[in-house]
Amino acid sequence: MKDREEHLPGELGELGDTPPAIFRKQLHQIADWIADYREKIAERRISPNAKPGDILAQLDATPPETGASLDKIFADINRVIVPGVTHWAHPQFMSYFGCTTTSPGILAEMITGALNVNAMTWRTAPAATELETLVLDWLRQWLCLPNDFAGVVYDTASISTMHALATAREGAVPTTRKLGLSGRDLPVFRIYASDQAHSSVEKGAIAIGIGEENVRRVPSDSQFRMDVAALRKMIAQDRQENFRPMAVVGTVGTTSTASVDPVPEIAQVCREEKMWLHIDGAYGAGLALLHECKWITAGWNEADSIVINPHKMLFIPLDFSALYVRDIGRLRRLFTLDPEYLHLRDPVGAEINYMDYGVQLGRRFRALKAWMVWRTFGREGIAARIRDHLRLANLLADWIKIDKRFELSAPVVMPVVCFRFVTASDRKIDMLNSEIVERINASGRAYLTQTKLRGRTVMRIGLGNVLTTEQHLRNMWELIQTSASEVAA
Repeated sequence: MKDREEHLPGELGELGDTPPAIFRKQLHQIADWIADYREKIAERRISPNAKPGDILAQLDATPPETGASLDKIFADINRVIVPGVTHWAHPQFMSYFGCTTTSPGILAEMITGALNVNAMTWRTAPAATELETLVLDWLRQWLCLPNDFAGVVYDTASISTMHALATAREGAVPTTRKLGLSGRDLPVFRIYASDQAHSSVEKGAIAIGIGEENVRRVPSDSQFRMDVAALRKMIAQDRQENFRPMAVVGTVGTTSTASVDPVPEIAQVCREEKMWLHIDGAYGAGLALLHECKWITAGWNEADSIVINPHKMLFIPLDFSALYVRDIGRLRRLFTLDPEYLHLRDPVGAEINYMDYGVQLGRRFRALKAWMVWRTFGREGIAARIRDHLRLANLLADWIKIDKRFELSAPVVMPVVCFRFVTASDRKIDMLNSEIVERINASGRAYLTQTKLRGRTVMRIGLGNVLTTEQHLRNMWELIQTSASEVAA
C-alpha cells in the first residue's frame, strides 16, 4: 500500500491508467526532460563506470503489487537507468557507425508510440502500409535501383539478410518451403562472403538450415575488398567437390573499414555461375544520396537483393532496415500464409500485406519516422550532413598522418577511420592499441572501438552524429594522443 499512498490525488485511474489531465502534464514533463537531455548531453559521462549486476542491485527485484507514481518511477530513471546507459547520442561517442538520433526522429517515435498500430496488413493499418510503400520507393529512387526492385522494412540487416538468403535457397530448391531440407537427397549449399563481411551472413545461414560452416570466407585484397579471383577459385573447388554454390554476399561498407567490394565483377561471377547476388549495403549504401558518390551504385542493378539500414547513415532512429528484392513476389511466395484468424477480404487494389513478406507477423509503424525525418531534412540536407562527416573523417586522417606515432590502417572511403599506434616494439603494439581504447572509454569523455585487420589490433572511429562538430573530433584526437603517451610510458 505504500506505493499506492504516494500517488497524487486523481493521478491513477481505478483500472490502472492515467487520467487525461495528469497524462497531459506528464507529457510536458517528459518533453522538457528530452529537450534538456538532448541540449546538455555533451556534459554527460558517455559510458557508465559500472560492473555487471550494478544496475540490478539498485532496483527492486520483487515485482510490483501496487502502482507507483510517475515521480517515483522517474526518480529511478534519473538515479539508475540514465547513468547506467552508454549515451550513443553524445557528440564524442564515435564508436560503431556513430548514432543517427535526430529531433524529428524522436518526435516520430513519440507519435508512433501513441498510435501503437500493428502494420501487419493493409486493413489493420492502411496509412502505415501505404506510408511504408512510399518511403521505400523514395529510398529506392535515391539508391538508383531499377523499378523492378521493391522493398520491405525489417528491424535490422541481420534479419534482412536472412530473408534474402532464404529466398535464394528457395530459388535453388523450390520445394524447401513445403518439404524442408532434412531427410532429402540434396546437395550441400555454399554461400560466399569476404573475410571482412558481417557475421550476419553466418547467422542467416544458421537460421535457414544451410549451416555456419557452409559460409565460405573469401580473402580480401590490400584495400579490404573481396578478391574476385579468389572467389572464382573457391567456387570451382566447391563444384569439383560436389558442393552447390548458392549465393554471394557483396558488401558496400564493411563493418571494420567501410570498404566496398567490387560489385560489378562479383555480379559477373554470379551471372556465369547462376548464383544469387545479395548486396549488404547496411551502412555504405546511404552514400548513394551524394551525387559525387554515385560510383558506389555500380553493379547494383544486377543484384537479386540489397539491404540498407537507414538507422546507420540516413538519420532514422533504431531500428529500420530496408530489404529490396528484384521481383519481390519471390519473397511473398516463400512466406505468405493465410490462417483463418487473419482471413479478411481487403478492398480491391489493397494488395500489399507486409506480414506476407517475412517471418514476422506483428510489425511496428516504422515508416512514420522515415517519412518525418526525410521530409524534414530532404535529400540535400541528408547529403550535406554525410559530406560533413566525410570531411571530418578525412580531417582526422590528415591529423594521423602528421603524428608519426600513428598510421592509417585502411583507406578512408566513408566516415570511418581505422588507425594504429605504432611507436613501440611489435610485441607490444597490439596490447597498447587495445589499452588506449580501454583507457579512453573508461574515462567517460569519449568512446571508440577497436577491431582486427590482418591480425593486428587497430583503433576505429565512426562518425554519424548530427551533434558532432570539428571541435568534438579534435577533443577525441587530443585524448587519443594523450592516452598513447601515457600507455607508452
